[in-house]
Amino acid sequence: MADKKNSGHKIGRDAGTGQFIPVKEAKERPKTAVVETIKKK
Repeated sequence: MADKKNSGHKIGRDAGTGQFIPVKEAKERPKTAVVETIKKK
């Protein structure tokens, strides 16, 4: 399992336009949005 401390943070992105959106909104419409994980360096 991944360590929570090193997993990064999540962002939401609209699949059509590429604009950032809240993660909560992205989870509500999975067909048109994605939740991405940004890894920490």
